[in-house]
Amino acid sequence: MTDQPEPPVLVRVGGGLGSLTLNRPRVVNALDDDMVGRIRGALDAWEHDPDVDAVLIDGAGDRGFCAGGDVRGLAGDVSGGRIDDVARFFRAEYALNARIAAYPKPLVALADGITMGGGVGLAGHAAIRIVTERSQLAMPETRIGFTPDVGGTWLLGRAPGRLGEYLALTGATMDAADAIYAGFADHFVRAENLDGLRDALRAGATASTLSGLVRRFEEVPAPSKLERARAWIDDAFAADTVAGIVERLRAAGATRALGERERGEASASADELEMLSPTGLAVTLASVRRARELPDLRAVLEQEYALVLWFVATQPDLPEGIRAQVVDKDRTPHWQPATIADLSPDAAAIALAYVPETPLWA
Repeated sequence: MTDQPEPPVLVRVGGGLGSLTLNRPRVVNALDDDMVGRIRGALDAWEHDPDVDAVLIDGAGDRGFCAGGDVRGLAGDVSGGRIDDVARFFRAEYALNARIAAYPKPLVALADGITMGGGVGLAGHAAIRIVTERSQLAMPETRIGFTPDVGGTWLLGRAPGRLGEYLALTGATMDAADAIYAGFADHFVRAENLDGLRDALRAGATASTLSGLVRRFEEVPAPSKLERARAWIDDAFAADTVAGIVERLRAAGATRALGERERGEASASADELEMLSPTGLAVTLASVRRARELPDLRAVLEQEYALVLWFVATQPDLPEGIRAQVVDKDRTPHWQPATIADLSPDAAAIALAYVPETPLWA
């Protein structure tokens, strides 16, 4: 008799706490459609359950909470022409993102370790978002010729100054202090104290006592590097176009008005942007700025859904980016167009005008 494999999401109830543990540690708990369905099913079951006062979501293993979605599977669906399957997955995932944000019971997310893409979609919209000294948060979609989604542009659009544009375009990774400063997290708890926090939550946390309980374990993180970099980030990423941003970054890298470290960071950001998909960058810039004007998360998810399906249905950069960064790992994607200078000035407008065959909130 063979042992049954563990489910990809561990669902438990005890002490008034519903616990959801992403359970695919070998792939840093990468999110697939089965996991989305299991999480949604548990939240639906617990909404009116008198034995559940709060919900905790975390990830198994030491590497991270969730590295994002299954991009290999996405590439296979795109190359195989299974666009309906792709759209179905994103509708389910985005419905879950909205469900988490509006959940009537307090939901605590432990974004320990790698938390990127789809992982931000789970943790970033929770009522109480906890990071540790091991946390690495990012929306790195432009690195595969894609654009931030899962409600990421809702968070990015509301980050201080022009940090949203910077984080979205470069895919830069935030540590705990950066995540709190940028509005992606709320509390810093050392990883060694997470088990104590879990035990305290299971001992009987309620909606009225939850915040105070978390504060018992909270510490003050080191100063945010993003906050120190605001001067050159805000100036460069306020430019109207990606080309303008790169031009300002080059100027910042050469000016004596900044310190050596800041000049180096600005120049490195310009180098990074010139290596990424021009189409992905232009659409992402427009998406973040438009998200800043949209009224709520559901509206932002609707915009992201249309953009994602535009990439899936029309853009060769997405499968090429996944091939270069994830499958072959040669790190030499061949973008179409190849450079920012070659990009059509109306690329972002075309993307934003795309209407999916099946709406998100059907």
